[in-house]
Amino acid sequence: MQKTILLTGATDGIGLETAKMLVGAGHRVLLHGRNPAKLAQVEEDLSGIPGGGPLECYKADLSRLPDVEALAQAVIDKHSSLDVLINNAGIFKTPDPITPTGLDVRFMVNTIAPYRLTQRLLPLMGCDGRVVNLSSAAQSPVDLRALAGGVELSDFEAYAQSKLALTMWSRTLAESLKESGPLVVAVNPGSMLASKMVKEGFGVAGNDIRIGADILMRAALSDEFDGASGQYYDNDSRCFAPPHPDALDAGRCQEVVRGIEAVLEKAL
Repeated sequence: MQKTILLTGATDGIGLETAKMLVGAGHRVLLHGRNPAKLAQVEEDLSGIPGGGPLECYKADLSRLPDVEALAQAVIDKHSSLDVLINNAGIFKTPDPITPTGLDVRFMVNTIAPYRLTQRLLPLMGCDGRVVNLSSAAQSPVDLRALAGGVELSDFEAYAQSKLALTMWSRTLAESLKESGPLVVAVNPGSMLASKMVKEGFGVAGNDIRIGADILMRAALSDEFDGASGQYYDNDSRCFAPPHPDALDAGRCQEVVRGIEAVLEKAL
């Protein structure tokens, strides 16, 4: 059965490889990208896949909340239902780590933007839908002051904290929805894969990118993830596994969610 799937960060790395797999399997893929030229090129390339599913393109800079809102509204305006949301877009190293509104761009793109996008699109998603959040093996305790833009962090620390924050809100959302909403799962796609992020951040070529795309495809569509809402899948160990201990602390998770909501309340 053809699914309608929104995939953020579809023009590079794991996102691009996942898009190829999803289109090749005949699904309707809503491609998100920040760069219009790259987005157009990806659309052209994927349109040539034999038997591929239909494509739509959506441009948005997820470091800017108005763009996140516009992306959500564009999808809502065009679709009455959405089967899968894959929050894949992420950032690690950048020459401009602070957004115009004073937030660390890693928290904005990796944590707050997918939170808000998911929040806006939940009404389109039924209990059979899935939200797949791209986490990481790099997870570090979240400094709520840094989340709010009050403390500057190193590239790695900002990335690791933002990914734990994503994992924490994924678990909290899953527990709040229970059987009434889509499955929500956080996935570490695999460490040191051959993405642009790894090349720029660590200066190494990395492992086969298809390792990460395969697990995102499975998380979005396969039966093995049935009943896995709120869990964390570690593709390094090839199984569901405990995340960072903070993600298992309901009180701490609620603090992070309140921190995200406070940022949104101030910005919206």
